Amino acid sequence: MPEFLNPSDPEFWVGIGLLIFLGIVIFVAKAPQAIAATLDARTASIQADLDEAARIRAEAESLLASLQAERSEAERQAKDMLAAAHEQVRVFEAEAKAKLEESLARRQLLAERKIANAEAQAQTEVKAAAADLAAQMAEQVLVARLAGSKSDPMIDIAIAQIGSKLQ
Repeated sequence: MPEFLNPSDPEFWVGIGLLIFLGIVIFVAKAPQAIAATLDARTASIQADLDEAARIRAEAESLLASLQAERSEAERQAKDMLAAAHEQVRVFEAEAKAKLEESLARRQLLAERKIANAEAQAQTEVKAAAADLAAQMAEQVLVARLAGSKSDPMIDIAIAQIGSKLQ
């Protein structure tokens, strides 16, 4: 017989006491049911946490998809706004070019009018100066002729023509 089954050995009685204790714990205290109940509660708690995590993940994925859609919409709107701005720049550029050309044409026309007015005024002044000079020369010639008291028929003809040529 093995040594641990000998009733005179104290280890035998320790083993018997342990078996009795485990029997009482298992059958009387219902420890396995309490342990199972605790484990079931812990399992339910973990399962609830997992379900909550899955729900939060689903919400996060939904939010991510929503944000990606908003981002793509914002990018599309930005591209549309940029294209509209480019088009508006082209329109403004064309309008500015047309206004510049119109302004240059007006300035050129105004300059041409000023030049024409200046030319006409210069011609008038030259004609007036020529008439004054011719009158002075005629006066000098007449004074010189009268001083000599001779009358030249050519001068008389020229004096008669001065009036018609000045007009």
